[in-house]
Amino acid sequence: MLLRKAKDLLGINARNALYLSRSSGKAKSIVRSKYATKILLRSNNIACASIYGILATTEDINDFDWASLEKDFVIKPTNGYAGTGVVAFRTKQDADTWVDMLGNSWSLSDIKLHCDDILSGQYSIHGLNHNVIIEERIPIHPKLLKYSYKGTPDIRVIVFNSVPVMAMLRLPTEESGGRANLSQGAIGVGIDIASGVTTHAIAHKNEAIQFLPGTKKKLNGIIIPEWDAILETAVLATSAAEMSLAGIDLFIHQEKGPMVVEINAAPGLSIQMANREGLRRRLERVEDLNIQNPKHGVKVAKALFASDFAAKIKNKAEFPVVGLKEEVLVYGDAKLSLQANAFLNTGRFSSIISKNLAAELGLIDMEDLLWFQAEQEEGKIPVVEIKLRIKDQLLKTTMAVSSKLNNKSHQIELGRKDLRNFIIRLDE
Repeated sequence: MLLRKAKDLLGINARNALYLSRSSGKAKSIVRSKYATKILLRSNNIACASIYGILATTEDINDFDWASLEKDFVIKPTNGYAGTGVVAFRTKQDADTWVDMLGNSWSLSDIKLHCDDILSGQYSIHGLNHNVIIEERIPIHPKLLKYSYKGTPDIRVIVFNSVPVMAMLRLPTEESGGRANLSQGAIGVGIDIASGVTTHAIAHKNEAIQFLPGTKKKLNGIIIPEWDAILETAVLATSAAEMSLAGIDLFIHQEKGPMVVEINAAPGLSIQMANREGLRRRLERVEDLNIQNPKHGVKVAKALFASDFAAKIKNKAEFPVVGLKEEVLVYGDAKLSLQANAFLNTGRFSSIISKNLAAELGLIDMEDLLWFQAEQEEGKIPVVEIKLRIKDQLLKTTMAVSSKLNNKSHQIELGRKDLRNFIIRLDE
């Protein structure tokens, strides 16, 4: 599988040297513990699964009220890795027997033995306190049910500098034993940050796939529910943990919305293969931005990281033919819209709008700007969100506000990044 640009790929050494060191040792130690993470999330009013018990000794295991657990609970190590040691239970079979998500029956002695294994450190790699956590099991969201095998899918969102830079859906499989861990055999499906629509998919060992194994169900074009809330929750969790870079894992509860499962201080890099995009370039693009709050971070992410592939899935119509000069309708504040002349300049990458037109449309609001970018001639100039209509196609993008266009015959120059879904006629 080829990434769009191999040089944009982030490797483990670069991740560790350039990004992981930016978060404090204290922050990393907190997120390594599932229990400490839950305390952190709850103290910041961020939704997560309810805790039924923390078991630190054999006495705790024997004293716990196991009879109170009727259905939908999970037993896991507080500092486990890659989903090992995690057992999700669906229902209670009789007074001393429970059934897990794979249909296996567990007696009370089986469960206690498993808890003893967790206490002995069999499933943990961090620290000395190998405790057992018993918590609520989050049911599979109905819209994802047909894509999952015996377990709840989750969403991994990579957040850097309070901006969600990449995301994927992780689908449990028979190979993964119903766990949503790629290293155990789960499927990773890239998600377009702007729309929440899935794009590409990989199986174990980063093999590219198009369909859910053993079925004809396409893995692209899945619309992830609660998408904006997922991204905002991921940013909130990263900020609460005081992490510069983090991988946030979330479940989607049908009634409660996004719920944080885990905060990863050193997120894996297979997410790049699932998206066919490199992380390094994305991280560099947001590194110096001044992000005001989670909503602003999500807004910036959607503006920067929209996927061409997702757009093609949503709109399979033929690309419209345009000339080098087109009249467009530009939308502004308070339902204001104006006709403007646009020049399709394939010599530039990003689009620009004249300062006069942007001001007339009420788009230069210092409190609502996305960011500033440096220009050699003009210094720092604002970047704004633009919505315009060209050839019956609605285009949402970002443009730098430039005074260089104030005295020209056109007020907008559309660059290559906004012309990918158009065929340009040059015989003018």
